[in-house]
Amino acid sequence: MKKFVALSLAVFLFASCSLDDDSQNYSFEILPIESVDIPDAFTLGETYPITVSYFKPSTCHAFKEFYYLKENNERTVAAINYVLEKNSCDTLTDELVEATFNFIVTSNGSYIFKFWQGEDTNGEDKYLIIEVPVTN
Repeated sequence: MKKFVALSLAVFLFASCSLDDDSQNYSFEILPIESVDIPDAFTLGETYPITVSYFKPSTCHAFKEFYYLKENNERTVAAINYVLEKNSCDTLTDELVEATFNFIVTSNGSYIFKFWQGEDTNGEDKYLIIEVPVTN
């Protein structure tokens, strides 16, 4: 009986496997942020939406998530996109898209946001740096 169960399980597993790969291949790409909609000041304990705008390079790009690095009161932010790897992608020009995240103010002082804007000619990262004070 044990051999029958093992054989049945093996047949089921092999029968359920398909050699055709219908899944989409994709990669991830970090896109430079063009502009940011952020308040001029925060209040401790409040939550604020922060909206970034970036150019979508093709119809195969789609927003996935934010890269978000937290170090003390400094935040580094970048937009990560899925990029579908297929030949039917159309190149886009001037397709500005937005993505928003909620920021919870948890400490006093100021927050420094560094929004990634790509690399300069020397390969060094460039940032749009915005300091937002926390008021009472």
